[in-house]
Amino acid sequence: MFKLSKLLTLYHSVKYLKFSQLYYRAILCIKKRVVSKRIKLLSTREKARAVNFKRQFFTPESYIDHKTFQFLNQKKQFESKIDWNFRDFGMLWAYNLNYFDFLEQYNISKKQGLALINDYIDNLESLKVGLESYTVSLRAINWVKFLSREKISDERINQCLFGHYHLLVSNFEYHLLGNHVLENAFSVLLGAYYFQNDKFYKKAKRNLIRELNEQILTDGGHFELSPMYHQIIFFRLLDAIQLMTFNSWKHNEQFLSFLKDKAAKMWSWLRAITYSNGDIPMVNDASSGIALSSRSLNDFAESLKIERIDLPLKDSGYRIITTQKYELLIDVGNIGPDHQPGHAHSDTFNFELHLKRQPIIVDTGTSTYKNNKTRQQERSTKAHNTVEIADMEQTHVWSGFRVGRRAKITSLIENYDCIKATHDGYKKYGFEHTRAFCYDIDKVVIQDKVSKPTNNMAKAYFHFYSGIEVKIIDKDRVEFVLGSIEFEGAAHIEETQYNLVKGFYKTEKASCIIVTFDQNLKTSIRV
Repeated sequence: MFKLSKLLTLYHSVKYLKFSQLYYRAILCIKKRVVSKRIKLLSTREKARAVNFKRQFFTPESYIDHKTFQFLNQKKQFESKIDWNFRDFGMLWAYNLNYFDFLEQYNISKKQGLALINDYIDNLESLKVGLESYTVSLRAINWVKFLSREKISDERINQCLFGHYHLLVSNFEYHLLGNHVLENAFSVLLGAYYFQNDKFYKKAKRNLIRELNEQILTDGGHFELSPMYHQIIFFRLLDAIQLMTFNSWKHNEQFLSFLKDKAAKMWSWLRAITYSNGDIPMVNDASSGIALSSRSLNDFAESLKIERIDLPLKDSGYRIITTQKYELLIDVGNIGPDHQPGHAHSDTFNFELHLKRQPIIVDTGTSTYKNNKTRQQERSTKAHNTVEIADMEQTHVWSGFRVGRRAKITSLIENYDCIKATHDGYKKYGFEHTRAFCYDIDKVVIQDKVSKPTNNMAKAYFHFYSGIEVKIIDKDRVEFVLGSIEFEGAAHIEETQYNLVKGFYKTEKASCIIVTFDQNLKTSIRV
């Protein structure tokens, strides 16, 4: 029975993959057996030329000195020499070490940057981490920017950098798709300008056109539905526009216009989804301190004279309701692209609430990418402000970045003061969940209906921001500093503590209200 359940999980995960993903996964397996994937020093006929960037953005300080690095709120001091394969803090920390983002921090010197690059090249033969195409893409971007900014022309470094791109152009991550292929393509576009290489340019252009057409939804959202990854991809897109605008090697007005059109749509979505205090919703895989802020991206887009358009939120499934008193984020969409749901959570009908520019009811966030209990908990239904039935998941998230059976929206009705939707995530167990959000100037009413009795096994979760004191007044009322919540149909209300994510590997204790009910629950939030 256990083996059968595992096979069913695998089936529900694999059946959504594109044929191209399966094909390239097979190719990747063959390559791993036959070809040793290594970065080599390669000579090139094209002479490297510095690229011009008018606008630079500094990354958070992660390089402390020649022996000490800090990523994801974890610090490591190497005793003798840098171990570029260091994995004691997990693979994401190791990848960050290999990204070389520290070359873009404000206080790094030319001498320090060169020493780090040369140390890396000295250890090419021993590299085991950082050879994945995503990591190669980011490292190459940071090397090109640093070399260009510091006006460094070093044959050995350029040979290694050309080796980066030689490896990358043959190993785009088509088995993963999503933001990975976009990062591959943006990096190769930069490499094309740096080496003035037509092959690189054609590969980058072809992939950017295809992937941006698929990945940017009609409302401007990135299809993986993480505001953090949207910020990351939007920055890369603006950087590509900057590259083509201020460097004359290739002038393709049609391609540049295409990129600007996608940027206008992404900018519209980001403005719509960003709260008035500048924060983004921490929904799906998202955490603070990773991407550029919406304010910085707004300034960047304005400096490039990107067209300012306002598209209504639609395909991404998110809605923002704004009054003079509150901002309400609602999720009434599917979890993301079926073939690439790696950054998705089991969070259908999740919501966030800000009052007077302050977060009140929030998503719990993402603190780790390790495949462990914390990762599983943060992706689970009970980690979001929605309804769980009988301890079952709406969407089966598993193994860090995998999704099996998943909830689908079966009905969506939108009016000027109410949004009502139904999902089938519990269909396997004989239930359907319908949630309606109705709102006016100073009140939000959430009505939950389960299609049949649950024997008081339905639970609605409300995660409060850290520092918000919550008081249960009686069996149907909760008060907090800026308002109150009344429940009709509650069988039991309890307060518990949860870990609110404040960054990778950084959490704070906060209050969560759990309301147990049978079939119907009416939640009235008054502010």
